Amino acid sequence: MTDINKSMRPLSPHLTIYRPQLTSISSILTRITGNAMIFTAVLIVWWLGAAASGPEYYAFVNKIVTSFVGDVAFSLSLLGVWYHYLAGLRHLIFDAGRGLDVPTAEKLGWVCIVGSVALTALTIFIV
Repeated sequence: MTDINKSMRPLSPHLTIYRPQLTSISSILTRITGNAMIFTAVLIVWWLGAAASGPEYYAFVNKIVTSFVGDVAFSLSLLGVWYHYLAGLRHLIFDAGRGLDVPTAEKLGWVCIVGSVALTALTIFIV
């Protein structure tokens, strides 16, 4: 019986017809940055482990960590930390029952994006 009506049912929104909203992109970015920080934590633990294992291995790992690729990885990680922090504050606002209307939620999404870029630039400039 369900096979007969299966072709008559509408399909779920698909990526080709669904326009992503800022709130959904912000949610996805929060998950991505949270998982990306795991990579950075592993990189830092690797560097600290190399420091504990001896000067030769530490020199090898330190060369990688302080290379251009390492600098880019840590800069992007810093961006991820700031974004994840601001998104967490955004969710605390949502948990308090505030900012749940669409215009405010979109403004808070832009605050997370622009704020994380500005705070990252400020942090790199200061340090």
